[in-house]
Amino acid sequence: MDKKLAVVALGGNALLRGDERGTIEEQNVNSYETLKNLIYLIKDGYDIVISHGNGPQVGNILMRNDAGQEMYDIPAMPLDICVADSQGGIAYMIERTLRNILKEEGINKNIVSIVTQVIVDKNDPAFQNFTKRVGKIYTKAQADELAASKGWQFKQSPKADDAYRRVVPSPLPIEIMNQKIVEDLVRAGNIVIASGGGGIPVYYDDNKMIQPLEAVIDKDNASSLLAANIGADEFYILTDVPYVYADYNKPTQRILEFLDAADTKKYLAEGTFGEGNMSPKIKAALSFVEKGGQKSVITEATKLEDRSIGTRITLNY
Repeated sequence: MDKKLAVVALGGNALLRGDERGTIEEQNVNSYETLKNLIYLIKDGYDIVISHGNGPQVGNILMRNDAGQEMYDIPAMPLDICVADSQGGIAYMIERTLRNILKEEGINKNIVSIVTQVIVDKNDPAFQNFTKRVGKIYTKAQADELAASKGWQFKQSPKADDAYRRVVPSPLPIEIMNQKIVEDLVRAGNIVIASGGGGIPVYYDDNKMIQPLEAVIDKDNASSLLAANIGADEFYILTDVPYVYADYNKPTQRILEFLDAADTKKYLAEGTFGEGNMSPKIKAALSFVEKGGQKSVITEATKLEDRSIGTRITLNY
């Protein structure tokens, strides 16, 4: 039987949960619990590429930026460097933890981490409509001062009245750099960690030189594009619920176990999933199957052993 290739996108809470401080001890425990579940795919003979979120980590890096600048006059790093910083640190943690898990399971595989740049369009409409919240919460007065001194944009947080967070653009990914290398490595039997946090946003200038951008890329969009471009058979998005639900947290809530492209588009148009956390994941899953992937699966990491659990999105039933 031919080996199947899967891209597995780990949610941002795979290493750092919302109610935690973010200590390395917490992240070590969380990464082990999440990655232990990937063994089921590996034992089934899948070659895998792992991507991951970085929202909480980038937020912490930006807060360190602010504290270092305010207290010690340490120059703050731009957002692309913060994304790269988080990508390298998280990939290291995933690689180290997964190597130990493979050793426990008696599996001999190499793991390769790639700090990944992703090409975006510097004229993407997202640069006119900042939506992605990053960094810490400020008061209205603090936000106004930072907007005046640094040119940052802020939006009110839904969590409190006098709570504002910086917002940055989130452009669509166009090209995953080194994707051919990722494909060659994974098809040779290596586990590859790539496109973490959606990748580092860059663009080509008029001289075809690579330049950075102050933005963040949606992890699921970038992972979906990478999966399609390397010819993956399956695309997994691991989140904190075992299924996609229609009317989540409403009296009419129901499980959607199987979806084809037509029904998925209908539900999206009707606002069945809302525009919060799940809708972008479903759009990324749909994009993968429309570009030739066999199926996308959205499920909880701890449910990978049971292949009957999870929402499966295919082009046709």
